[in-house]
Amino acid sequence: MNLGHAVAKVTENAPRQSLSLDGVWQFRHEDGPWREAHVPQPWQAEFSDLVDTFGRAVYKRSFALPAGWERKELTLRFGAVSYHAEIFFNGTRLGAHEGAFLPFEFVVDAGQLRPTNEIEVRVTVPSADHRAFPEFPFPEVPHGKISWYGRIGGLWQSVSLQARDARRLETVTIRAGMDRRLHADLAFTAAASGLPAHILVRDADGRALTETRVEAGTQVRVELDVPGAKLWDIGEPNLYTLAVSLDDGVDLVEERFGFRTITTEGGRMMLNGRPIYMRGALDQDYYPDGIYTPPSLDFLEDQARKAIELGLNTLRCHIKVPDPRYYDVADRFGLLVWTEVPNVASFTGDSARRMRETMVGILARDRNHPSIIAWTLINEDWGTRLVENAEHREWLKQSFDWLKAEDPTRLVVDNSACFPNFHVKTDLNDFHYYRSVPERRQEWDDITAQFAAGADWTFSPLGDAERRGDEPLIVSEFGVWGLPDPKKLRREDGSEPDWFETGALWGDGVALPHGIEERFAALDLHRTFGSFDAFIEQVQWYQFMNLRYQIEEMRRYPSIMGYVITELTDVHWEANGLLDMERNPRVFHDQFGTINADIVIVPRPDRYAAQAGQALGLALKVASGGKHIPTGATMSWSGGASGSVPVPATGPVSVADLGQVSISMPDVADNQMLRLDFVLEADGAVLARNSCEIALYARRGQAGLASIAAADPQLAAFASGLGYSVVQAAEADVVLCHAVDGDDVEAIKAGARYLILADGSVETNRNLRTDMPPGELPHRSIVADGKKFRPSLDQHLPGISLVERDGTIWRGDWIAGFSWLRREGAFADIPGGPIFDLSFSDVVPHHLLTGFRPWEFGSNVSAGMVCGWVHKPAAIVGEKRVGRGGVVATTFRLTREAPGADPVAAALFDGLVQMAADLKVDRGAF
Repeated sequence: MNLGHAVAKVTENAPRQSLSLDGVWQFRHEDGPWREAHVPQPWQAEFSDLVDTFGRAVYKRSFALPAGWERKELTLRFGAVSYHAEIFFNGTRLGAHEGAFLPFEFVVDAGQLRPTNEIEVRVTVPSADHRAFPEFPFPEVPHGKISWYGRIGGLWQSVSLQARDARRLETVTIRAGMDRRLHADLAFTAAASGLPAHILVRDADGRALTETRVEAGTQVRVELDVPGAKLWDIGEPNLYTLAVSLDDGVDLVEERFGFRTITTEGGRMMLNGRPIYMRGALDQDYYPDGIYTPPSLDFLEDQARKAIELGLNTLRCHIKVPDPRYYDVADRFGLLVWTEVPNVASFTGDSARRMRETMVGILARDRNHPSIIAWTLINEDWGTRLVENAEHREWLKQSFDWLKAEDPTRLVVDNSACFPNFHVKTDLNDFHYYRSVPERRQEWDDITAQFAAGADWTFSPLGDAERRGDEPLIVSEFGVWGLPDPKKLRREDGSEPDWFETGALWGDGVALPHGIEERFAALDLHRTFGSFDAFIEQVQWYQFMNLRYQIEEMRRYPSIMGYVITELTDVHWEANGLLDMERNPRVFHDQFGTINADIVIVPRPDRYAAQAGQALGLALKVASGGKHIPTGATMSWSGGASGSVPVPATGPVSVADLGQVSISMPDVADNQMLRLDFVLEADGAVLARNSCEIALYARRGQAGLASIAAADPQLAAFASGLGYSVVQAAEADVVLCHAVDGDDVEAIKAGARYLILADGSVETNRNLRTDMPPGELPHRSIVADGKKFRPSLDQHLPGISLVERDGTIWRGDWIAGFSWLRREGAFADIPGGPIFDLSFSDVVPHHLLTGFRPWEFGSNVSAGMVCGWVHKPAAIVGEKRVGRGGVVATTFRLTREAPGADPVAAALFDGLVQMAADLKVDRGAF
């Protein structure tokens, strides 16, 4: 076994010298073979046969000691090892460390040194089996999203050997606020006590600004005024360096910092004394090849640039302690970071202790970064049971108080909450909720309005909440799935990444990526979308439509102080990123900053569909974010009839309500999508732009309409109101109903054409029938396990099942369903598409049709949906031949309003009637 040697890269005359031990190590998992592993990265990232493994592994390597280092104090340093590491140096055990995220080190005794030295690291990654891993079972250790995206084990951050003097500075803790006064707590080793130390503050150009001298001791506090220092701020990353040196060149430590404060006041977040609006994205800090390990500093910098291009000012680093370079980049790019403690799965005394120890370690490593403005202790009650357990709630309050005392320079969130959990004591009243539009648009609007009004459901209702009432409101998770282009994710050899085979156990199976192109082809969806590439582009624009609508809705309320989009990048199968796993941008990348900005125009039309030649009412607001809108600003619009209104001077984190405007729609001959453009200007400069799309419908003709029969008087009145002649069933081209019974089925079998509006308004047997046809029951009474057999629902003619979306993956919340209408034939004149846009808000179905085979989705299914990575296809409009006749069934909700009130409902109804009338039937003898 060739252990290899590390090559020393030594800085001459440096008080502290470092030898990188990154690179090739020898590796063995359990009783497997020895092989080469590359450090740093988890072993799951390198070995395809070990992707899903827990267990024990050994790393080994050798190195030659650089000349002269034997006279130094040598320390073996590890950035992070997951999870438990036992360290041996030339066969002698140095010690052990528990925890997956934080650095640790061991001093190497001079007597252990040899010309060639060997390091051995024994790593243990526990599973949930407490019998195999009684000291630290997986549910009781801080692990974050390892429980979602797969195991992480091994040396995933850098390893080095450092040579230094025993007389040195051990730690430095910095506080620097708006008063431009630096507070530094210095801890020197006992060996350094009494030595003179030089303290110097430099700016980014290396200029000395202020300095002083102190005597080293185990605890030394230094306070220095830095007049004229610039504050660190969003997009203004003014950084300074604190240099601490011991005389005679014994030691030198340099720490970068910034002057900034973050507080809350009157429901606002205040950065450096001014209100800010948080425009954040959740960042799970996962990477395409290294999983936990970023590929390079350049990669992190490119990611930060793209985040800023998207208009983001905050990253919420989600239940993971990142590589320290992550914060360095945020410091230098002027990005705010909201950091969270990795969660456990089971709350015990040991898991509570481990979370506290992890937070202590985070503070020790990262507290001097000005970019970090907030800490979170618990995410969504993961690992705790706040709803049921008063002890957990009390622990959380005590932990909040402890962390505020440990770090008063930042905000603290107790539990970043979602339904049904809550806060108990927090600096930010943040909440998570997911709803897709247009499917759940009304729910999104209602929840947002309640949240903006200070809903009581965000805090504990059990009498133990300590709510001040002025905690800033943040929607700290929301969003919707798009899908990445699989071609951009493939490896150089064309193969899929390993994670394409994961996700099957999430979202009722719809989160599995593997086979997406095959499923698309099997469903013949190219007929609807043109190609698979066009489908991917369409679902990304659907994601943009959702995010734009939801951001605009939040920006209508001045009480909401910000939001966090889920998420910055896709993470393996979770495809709701603004970038994909490889950091490729979505199709809307260049447009996103228009809506994700400080100043945002919020147009809210009465309806996203309009009649040609009529007026469209539209509520118009402008949200200011962290900026001011000056006196004399004007809002103008174009697209329909153009116009403008004055905009009052508006302070930061406010909303200017411009009232209701009426825009005349052009009188067009053909249905089309109309874009309304809005521009906010002041003093000749454009402050903001936005747009909204309206489905514009030409005047509806009534010539040549089919005749309709309807036993339901309300359906008859609706059809009549749209100009259809209502006749007896024997004379009708199409029979209209909400459901069928045995008599209807017999009529269809004899050659009738039926249009079934299966919108859930009539109770059925989870199919399209109001009866249970006895002729379709088994001929014999079959009982097994005490239960009577029933026929399959899709065996009840016309062989279509009706499924309520609520309570299923088809509902449309976190994992999106993509609903589509094929714009051809009877629906060729419906503008937009193929995916439903906001004009469908009032007709979008609450039920779906199943019982159609994959081959029918390119022919007999004219509208439908798929979930996630193209799973669980279901129909919204489908046709079936039954005997000599046939049916067209739909779950669109078309009759909720008066006939013609919604032009989308009228156009869909016309298309469905035409589709039913065009059914090929055989009224003759067989």
